[in-house]
Amino acid sequence: MTEIIIGIVSGIVSGTGMGGGTILIFLLTFLLGVEQHIAQATNLIFFIPTAIVAIIVNFKNKNIDTKLALLISVFGILGAILGANISIHIDVQILKKCFGAFLAVITLNEIYSIFKLYGKKNKKE
Repeated sequence: MTEIIIGIVSGIVSGTGMGGGTILIFLLTFLLGVEQHIAQATNLIFFIPTAIVAIIVNFKNKNIDTKLALLISVFGILGAILGANISIHIDVQILKKCFGAFLAVITLNEIYSIFKLYGKKNKKE
């Protein structure tokens, strides 16, 4: 049952465009005790169908700049190959710390964005 709830929560977050994989990796390691390498690999498989659905919906709604998407995709694939090879050779504890630092940076950025947006709204009123 826990796996089903994790899948639903991650799927909802993915559907909103906020990165369900981040939530998925955290929940797999924290709630299920899955090793970090396994959780990240699982996330990659999870990402494929959720990304396809998101692409279809956003393409229908004309929300995709095709030229930009192709350019980013090419370099994203190269980065994924490089990142996968690097992560294979990193100790699990170091990988967990790197992932934690990554989450902390994202969190701080999101908090900053909210305050920035909220500050703009208050200035207009």
